[in-house]
Amino acid sequence: MKISHKVDYGVRAMVSLAAAQAHVPVQPTSRDVLAAEHGIPAASLEDILRELAKAGLAKSRRGAVGGWLLARPAAQVTVADVMRALDGPLASVRGIRPHELGNDGADPYIRLWVAVRAALRSVLETVTLADLVEGRLPPEAAAWLDRPRAWEAP
Repeated sequence: MKISHKVDYGVRAMVSLAAAQAHVPVQPTSRDVLAAEHGIPAASLEDILRELAKAGLAKSRRGAVGGWLLARPAAQVTVADVMRALDGPLASVRGIRPHELGNDGADPYIRLWVAVRAALRSVLETVTLADLVEGRLPPEAAAWLDRPRAWEAP
């Protein structure tokens, strides 16, 4: 699995918004502050934030104290939500979702890709922005870190 720059930047920006809102819930954070905090090109970040807003995950406020806010509480936004908003489905094969590839699930290749998607979901759908603000992973996601070879490159 490859994590695009767009997804990495989007997750980082959303966690920063969540952290800021934990301290001052109604104070927006400017795009430039977010960009500087993470070394993200401001123009790229603007496009990312617009996509996240279109997906209902972020919202902008105009004006002298304008900027960006989360559209939902941080505990209700998962990493999977951000990834889907920016890059589409978590797993696809030739641009098709694994379960839509055909047959009744007897094909071992389809079963493989569905299993891969389920493994991704077991982490990405359980980790919220609030978890990342707190610097932790929920137990079901953290359990993957203790699996043999989790920290090894192949």
